[in-house]
Amino acid sequence: MTETRIDARFDPGQADGRWQRAWDEARCFEADSDSNKPKSYVLEMFPYPSGRIHIGHVRNYTMGDVLARYKKLRGHEVLHPMGWDAFGMPAENAAMEKGVHPGGWTRENIANMKAQLKRIGFALDWSREFATCDPEYYGHEQALFIALYEAGLVYRKESEVNWDPVDMTVLANEQVIDGKGWRSGAEVEKRKLAQWFLKITDFAEELLEGLGSLDTWPDKVRLMQENWIGKSQGLEFGFDLSNGEKLPVYTTRPDTIFGASFVAVAADHPVAQSLGSDAARDFIALCKKGGTTAAELETAEKLGFDTGITAKHPFTGADLPVYIANFVLMDYGTGAIMAVPGHDQRDFEFATKYGLPIPRVVAASVADAGKPFDGEAESGDGVLVNSDFLDGMDVEDAKREIIRRIEGQGRGEGKTVWRLRDWGVSRQRYWGTPIPFIHCGTCGVVPVPKEQLPVTLPEDVDFQTPGNPLLRHPTWKHTTCPTCGGAAERETDTLDTFVDSSWYFLRFASQPADRPFDRDEVAKWLPVEQYIGGVEHAILHLLYARFWTRALAKCGMLDLKEPIASLFTQGMVTHETYSREIDGRETYFTPGEVERTGDGATLKEDGQPVEIGRVIKMSKSKKNVVDPDEIIATFGADAVRWFMLSDSPPERDLPWSEAGIEGCWRFVQRLWRLFAQAGFGGAGADANVDRALDRKLHQTIAAVAEDIEALSFNKAVARIYELTGAIEKAQASASRSDAIRKLAILVGPMMPHLAEEARAQFNLGIGLVAQDSWPEVDLALLVDDEVTVAVQHKGKLRDTLTVAKGLPKEELEALALASANVQRSIDGAQVRKVIVVPDRLVNIVT
Repeated sequence: MTETRIDARFDPGQADGRWQRAWDEARCFEADSDSNKPKSYVLEMFPYPSGRIHIGHVRNYTMGDVLARYKKLRGHEVLHPMGWDAFGMPAENAAMEKGVHPGGWTRENIANMKAQLKRIGFALDWSREFATCDPEYYGHEQALFIALYEAGLVYRKESEVNWDPVDMTVLANEQVIDGKGWRSGAEVEKRKLAQWFLKITDFAEELLEGLGSLDTWPDKVRLMQENWIGKSQGLEFGFDLSNGEKLPVYTTRPDTIFGASFVAVAADHPVAQSLGSDAARDFIALCKKGGTTAAELETAEKLGFDTGITAKHPFTGADLPVYIANFVLMDYGTGAIMAVPGHDQRDFEFATKYGLPIPRVVAASVADAGKPFDGEAESGDGVLVNSDFLDGMDVEDAKREIIRRIEGQGRGEGKTVWRLRDWGVSRQRYWGTPIPFIHCGTCGVVPVPKEQLPVTLPEDVDFQTPGNPLLRHPTWKHTTCPTCGGAAERETDTLDTFVDSSWYFLRFASQPADRPFDRDEVAKWLPVEQYIGGVEHAILHLLYARFWTRALAKCGMLDLKEPIASLFTQGMVTHETYSREIDGRETYFTPGEVERTGDGATLKEDGQPVEIGRVIKMSKSKKNVVDPDEIIATFGADAVRWFMLSDSPPERDLPWSEAGIEGCWRFVQRLWRLFAQAGFGGAGADANVDRALDRKLHQTIAAVAEDIEALSFNKAVARIYELTGAIEKAQASASRSDAIRKLAILVGPMMPHLAEEARAQFNLGIGLVAQDSWPEVDLALLVDDEVTVAVQHKGKLRDTLTVAKGLPKEELEALALASANVQRSIDGAQVRKVIVVPDRLVNIVT
């Protein structure tokens, strides 16, 4: 190969912007719904416009971008849109803190983040961009909400809610973390308010069964949804109370009824509310300050209050004490439980704390009936013991027998219950979709006429006083009833922002002005072929999106039930933290403020040491964030994109490192030098064929395609490294030139700016790489026609032979014996035997 010195370096500062403008001018990434090509809908979860894109966004969107560009190269019509999940509390908080309007703050952030995304060169269809705070978007959402109301899937009732006293709004159970608001961190209170609900429970069975068809979703996501829906078979029956009342309870383990040693009710159960003592009221108030989700109650300290009431056991006649317990939920089952401490961990902890009996009624065998508990409950299967007529039965038989007997006594019945509750969507805040209903003293609650939509938010709002500005606005809420024409008031609650993201993928696919979407147009694109986003949205967003799609199908507006065919949850980008204690408080510093020195680190400002913390998810609070703009300005978009795809499997966390991004930058320059050599050969080089390089190229083309399809981007990256090394080592030939040209297309989805610049500068092809086709694979070259055969003597490897596949034994034996290395090992000894395993091994025995 003729050595050619390449002095020029790839300059992303010039190339990136040039090719981004070229793609825009050619409208490369605008999807055509009328195209006859096979359609691919690639979507990443759209971002909240907080003001800055972070590195986690870059990883998420790079993965989707590679797939979208690849699909386009494979001849698909690709829909790869972007928009903004723009409503929510952060904008109102900014309004309160900075004295700005939420709309202005949001629009400014969108402009900044859009510019950042464009600098990374994502192949996005910006013609379909929208923000959920656009009246055009949320007006259609209001129409959909009314359609669901008319279908009987929306209702309003007074309900006990999680109230965030700082954000001054209702929170869904999923938004309460360790008893605190997910955004404010304030302790959540319980309040009763009139709320709007979506009847997601009508679809519980469908949503559960539908998980079985989502075989390209992560198992962990399906399991999380299954647990959240929480279908359980059990028994509902009534205890006779000492105060003359009956107390219905529900249990999923009726087989353990002989192990019941107390009964517990929720703090807001009528039995608890009927107690008049100050001590009871104080305990109920304490419960209302605790956690609200089942998951939190599992880990919270178990607390109880003895009501003084007893419940009669239906079989033994024993009087069981009735407690108010902080771990019992009113909205699950009946709000009361039969507590079996030997076989339920929460009951075990409670019984241990209050000195209550812990009988064993399930054991591995009848012989273990007297076995003590080892510090915790045993919730598994076995046989029944210490249970009268159930002794010796297995768990399932015992369940059936108890249900049969209770039903025979007329005390209760077998029943299926669900953990899933209807979705409370009312939020007491300004920056959200106004709920399109009117309250009339004569007509009651009536929907806003569709011709009056959208009901838009007023611009002149005051955020100086905590609470909902819509409630105290002097004019906005005052209107007339569309039914009777009398004075009426608008609903001042707005919709939970998760409603906005429950149908946005439909609006990306179809955007008529006069309705939310066109049914036929949506059918061309949906379901989403590949959805990419964080596992933290497994319930809050993904379950709601599945429900919303089913609800619209029930209304006759859609022809599908599952909106997302394949889901991928990517890992996070992580970085170590840097901190120092200042005035008794842990103070964190950004990576840019710190100088790494060997195993330690110092603050650039004063040269004093800082403590290096764990490698964790990048977060603003810990300041371990890397600004994408700074990295792109230094290394260019393609080096950043390559880093996001390298090393770690995409489902795992990716540790950020300066050494890593610098290595990616060096590879960008290495490719540039290789591309520059495409036109350089020697005399007659273009006539030469390098069969081994041809084979390597075509195997790589096929394997990279397979890896991208499987989202195994790190494997695709590794194969491109291998091919690059093989081309660099090869002699000048037609095969080498062809491999370089095709390599530019292979890296095009990952390093699009480099690929375009190299093609233009070094005559590697015609037109834009983004509009080219994926290289065709010669199937004959995928089959290796050469093999490497090991040659052994005295049990040790002495040589390897690269030979034609299927070479006869005699020829293999002759080649092995002719090897100089083998001859030195034999050293004149008589060869007694040669064992040949075709295509694999020659073993010489002397």
